[in-house]
Amino acid sequence: MRLVHFADLHLGFRQFQRVTPTGMNQREADVALAFTRAIDRTIALRPDLVVVAGDVFHTVRPTNTAILHAVRQVQRLVAALPDSPLVMIAGNHDAPRSSETICILTLFAQLGATVVHRAVERVQFAERRLSVLCVPDVPHAARPDLTPDPDALFNVLLLHGDVEGAIPLHAASVDRATVQYAPGDFGGGWDYVALGHYHVYKQVAPKAYYAGALDYTSPNSWGELREERSRKLPGKGLIEHDLATGKHKFHSIEPPRRLIDLPPISARGQNAEAVDAAIKQAVERAPDGIDDKVVRLVVHDLPRHVARELDYKQIRAFAKRALHFQLDPRRPESLRVGDAVSGAPGRRPSLAETLRDRLLARALQQGIDRDRLVSQGLEYLRQADDLTAPTAVMGEEDG
Repeated sequence: MRLVHFADLHLGFRQFQRVTPTGMNQREADVALAFTRAIDRTIALRPDLVVVAGDVFHTVRPTNTAILHAVRQVQRLVAALPDSPLVMIAGNHDAPRSSETICILTLFAQLGATVVHRAVERVQFAERRLSVLCVPDVPHAARPDLTPDPDALFNVLLLHGDVEGAIPLHAASVDRATVQYAPGDFGGGWDYVALGHYHVYKQVAPKAYYAGALDYTSPNSWGELREERSRKLPGKGLIEHDLATGKHKFHSIEPPRRLIDLPPISARGQNAEAVDAAIKQAVERAPDGIDDKVVRLVVHDLPRHVARELDYKQIRAFAKRALHFQLDPRRPESLRVGDAVSGAPGRRPSLAETLRDRLLARALQQGIDRDRLVSQGLEYLRQADDLTAPTAVMGEEDG
């Protein structure tokens, strides 16, 4: 009994000002293509069950273009796999906040899918001895009873929500689900727990997984990209899982649009001409170039007076080549941390250096790993930096 699990399609997502020859937002077209590729892969895998863990659309009232594309792809899936049930739940982006608004996912029920969007519902497939407990993200919902069906041979939990400790700061603080769960909530009895909401593939309990999104549609895609690199993940995709044997595989989907986070540069002690040269060098060293890609370059310790003198003609030229070019300036810290008391000369220590020094000097309770504490603290600081840093965006609209 094999299933395919994917989530967080966010069809209808729009970003930047570029459009396709037909007038469609380019990033919306990218997201649609990612879904098409996911359907292609699912049909090729021919699973016994397909589950979609919420956030099919980016808004409760998606565009007609997004709806039409979704309908066509679901029709294609149902036609190709007529004996494989398709079960989908509403995520926090799908679920209407008003009782007067109809959930758009009900449209797929007319195509043969099982759709759960109003409340927790257990769906039974008696001929397969399969039970799927569906937990959509419903506004003002109470914590559900997550108990498997004792009479079923296979029990699947399909849930959209936050799992405590699984979602990093850069994601958890900007896009919250209604209910938060603990990894211990997915205890014994479940053959598989299919999660949606967090956009990076991740295991949170022995048989519980976030499939991640199919494209970069979160408020902080750069945080996602960094996490994927740090964990050596291949990017976005879907999960294939065998309920009988426990065999598990993540299938990566070729990204329609590559994101490139260029190695950051420092402007400390540099004039505008030197910073311009460093920006140019960073762009020229980009693997496979920056053309048609979404690109970010962080410039640390860049004072305002130097930023004003940068060669913006050069930056606009980079913006025309890329789908989107984001120059992200980080100003120098305004206070001498520690020097205000000691009067010691020298450069200002960075916030990361200050945090590291404080954690290295701090008295700890027995059993706490200091190196791990320092590493985790610096990682939280990096995540917070991504969330709060002011940015200068250079895209087509600036050209």
